[in-house]
Amino acid sequence: MSKQKNNKSGGGLVFSTNPDFRFQNEEPEQNLLPNEKQVLRIWLERIKGNKEATVIKGFVGPDEALDTLAKALKNKCASGGNAKDGIIILQGDHREKVLQYLQSQGYTNVKKAGG
Repeated sequence: MSKQKNNKSGGGLVFSTNPDFRFQNEEPEQNLLPNEKQVLRIWLERIKGNKEATVIKGFVGPDEALDTLAKALKNKCASGGNAKDGIIILQGDHREKVLQYLQSQGYTNVKKAGG
């Protein structure tokens, strides 16, 4: 005879009276802050192969707005890059261009950070 193991995967239904209840893998919906209230920091980081990357941290808002800003920055700097989790990474040192572009778009609390 074989023994059956208890399946404790948590795949069953869950009921909660807590209005703020979320599943562990469910992220809260982020509202887009106005440009003048965003707190963005521009970093220069060295990645593998001793290459430079401009990193913009601190964006608060949905992924669609982050992708739109990243695409505009990539076009402005004529470089490749990536955006996820509130962080935009651009290939190369474009801190001055990024700072000027963000300020022209109404982001008032933008500073270069790091070393």
